[in-house]
Amino acid sequence: MQYNRKNRVYYNIKTDNMMMMNEALPIIIAFLLSVCFGFVFIPGILNFCKEKNIYDIPNQRKVHKTLVPRLGGLAFVPAITLSIIVAVGVMSVGFTEPKIQVSLWSMAFLASLLLVYATGVVDDLIGLNAHVKFAVQVITACALPLCGLYVNNLYGFMGVHEVPYWLGFPLTVFIIVFIDNAMNLIDGIDGLAAGLSILALLGFLFVFGNAQLIPYAVVVASAIGILIPYMRFNIWGKADQNRKIFMGDSGSLTLGFILGFLFVKSAMHNPPLMAASPERFVLAYSLLVVPVFDVVRVVLHRLRTRQPLFSADKNHIHHKLMRLGMTQHQPLIFILGLAVAYVAMNLLLFPLVSITGIVLIDVATFTLFQLLLTRKVERKELKIAA
Repeated sequence: MQYNRKNRVYYNIKTDNMMMMNEALPIIIAFLLSVCFGFVFIPGILNFCKEKNIYDIPNQRKVHKTLVPRLGGLAFVPAITLSIIVAVGVMSVGFTEPKIQVSLWSMAFLASLLLVYATGVVDDLIGLNAHVKFAVQVITACALPLCGLYVNNLYGFMGVHEVPYWLGFPLTVFIIVFIDNAMNLIDGIDGLAAGLSILALLGFLFVFGNAQLIPYAVVVASAIGILIPYMRFNIWGKADQNRKIFMGDSGSLTLGFILGFLFVKSAMHNPPLMAASPERFVLAYSLLVVPVFDVVRVVLHRLRTRQPLFSADKNHIHHKLMRLGMTQHQPLIFILGLAVAYVAMNLLLFPLVSITGIVLIDVATFTLFQLLLTRKVERKELKIAA
């Protein structure tokens, strides 16, 4: 009897390990394939940009001083899509019936992502009016709640729990469009948008992996994968050797839309796949604090100074840090560290403070940090002027 019990325990452990491997395998494959596709696609894009003379032109607002191709984001969707297709094929091996059921909102997400990506590509190639891009963002964001994916629970934030559809629809559109623009606007120095995206995607990988929603984890892993070779060329590539590239709007808008979708999916109460979880909501919110709060501050500044909302400026957090004399890599490391700090702080606060309290603490600390940073920049510039 004891021997049989030991055998049963050993068999159960072995079975659990095999199940974990089967779940992890497509995620690993999607990540590795996306990395490989990136190292194949990006050099080709660099050669194409050189041949067609497609460069981001330096100006007074921009940080770079040399001509750099801006079509790095062109590689994102092809690499992600091909990686997902192969990973899904691996997941389906040995099953006579489809293992993955594609929901209506998944189809809406893919169609909307392609439209956002195409808009970004067109903008990188020939330029688009900011209002046209904004209209596309709103239309694509509307597709998700129309297909049933929307923020339906705020988990007690400002005393609100369940959110009705008539309110969740515009709230979801606002969140997705705002996150999309936040990632687009914060893409001002090498590696910043990609680095913040990787941090957020790692958090979402934990969320969906922990919930055993492997198809979503595969999407996240493939998105992380393509950013690894992009970071290699963006940060360490040599412009004079035609090895440096920017992601452009095709990249930042694509990443922003993916992150907006993942946030809404994480926040949604959708039993039995993902039941309501305040912890998950706090994590998803915390992953995007830095880019979202920075854009909120910039928008409020433009409203206060009566500047056009869609006009570019040098008032973002990375611009201020560079005005203190930092090199490009120093603000990158500082801001990534700040993003990690907010995630850690909020998760530590969660058992002790309400979600409303966490958000208020975040707003207060970020505002205080910005006031101190602005004051330090002004003092430095006054000293130089004197």
